[in-house]
This record gives sequence, C-alpha cells and structure tokens, in this order.
Amino acid sequence: MRVLLIEDDHVLGSAINDYIIAEGHGVDWMKRLDEAQLALDTTNYELILLDLGLPDGRGLDLLKSLRAADNQVPVIITTAQDQVAVRIEGLNSGADDYLVKPFDLGELNARLSAVARRYSQVAAPQITIADLSIDLSRKSLRKNSKAIILTSREWAVLTCLLRKRGAIVAKADIENSLYAFGAEVASNAVEVYVSRLRKKLGKDFITTIRSMGYQIE
Repeated sequence: MRVLLIEDDHVLGSAINDYIIAEGHGVDWMKRLDEAQLALDTTNYELILLDLGLPDGRGLDLLKSLRAADNQVPVIITTAQDQVAVRIEGLNSGADDYLVKPFDLGELNARLSAVARRYSQVAAPQITIADLSIDLSRKSLRKNSKAIILTSREWAVLTCLLRKRGAIVAKADIENSLYAFGAEVASNAVEVYVSRLRKKLGKDFITTIRSMGYQIE
C-alpha cells in the first residue's frame, strides 16, 4: 500500500514513517501542504494520513479540495485537538477516520488496514482460498492448518494482489505500493517476492499473465 504521510512534527512523523515502512508499505512523508499537493499531482496513493495543523495552512482545506475534485482516496486525519467539533468537521469534510495524538502505532496500523479494506475488494480481514486461511488484520496465514510465516514485504505483495483478487495487477502497481519516492528498486524485486510466495503458498497460487502482471484467481 502506498501511503502519503502529511505531518510536520519531526519526531512523530519519523516514528510513523519508519513504522509503515517496517510493515512493508511504501510511504512518502511531506511536512507542508504545498509539498503534499505536488505529491498528489504526480502519484496515486491508496491512503493519506493527514495532520490538521501544518505550517502553510489547514489540513482540512486539502481534504476539502480533494473531495471537491471527486478524489476519493481514503483519508485518516490526525489531530492533537481532542474536541468533538474538530472531529465532526473532519468527518463532514470527507475524512474516513481520525486519530487523536498521541496514539499507539498498533492502533494506527489497525485503522490503516480497516480503511484500506473498505476501499478494496477484501471486505473482511479473514479469507479462505482452497487450503489457505488468511487473516489480514493479524497477518496470520495457515496452509492445511499449518502456520506459514511471511516477511513484511511478502505480506505487502500478497495484500496488494488480494485487494484486487481476480484482476491482473501490473508489476509497476505492486512496486508503487511498496516503495517511496527515490527508493532504489531492483528490477526483479517483485519477481523475487512472488517467487517466495509461490514456494510458501503453492506454485499455482499466483498466476503470471505474460507482459501484463500477476493475478490471484
């Protein structure tokens, strides 16, 4: 999942940025609204974490402009203002959820996953495919009742494919969900992760569609 983090607090932003990367996702961290707008003009994000108080304006103004342009990217607002009126204004402006600072990073991850599921084809966190039982919320996977351990990147690739189950997902789209601006990406990175998933889940679990991408039926 490619995340746009808009947060001007260096300590909090750094913690969130590192946590999301550790979970296997791509994240671009912007500290100003003008930087965030430039990122939005050039990149398609799957989720935005939006601070309300920024050096060059209000986060809510960016949110309102997104919704006015019919951009329905999921947005979770973060605010230090634990006031009902602020939360109501954020939700009425088109936010999907909110977190009051300070918050636990585990709760952040749960909110990210829940909002992402609502906007994908994966309505429930628990999925059964043949002999596989997958719990996306707990990152738990069992094959014939035997636990299978995946790395954070393997989970990220698997989740990307499951969210578009039945559709062909281009290699570039998978890379986009894993890596931030300026990241060095090996040309065969996606192939490596897909190969590892096939070894763990079954060689026919992920289908390669020549010159197009990958698919989970």
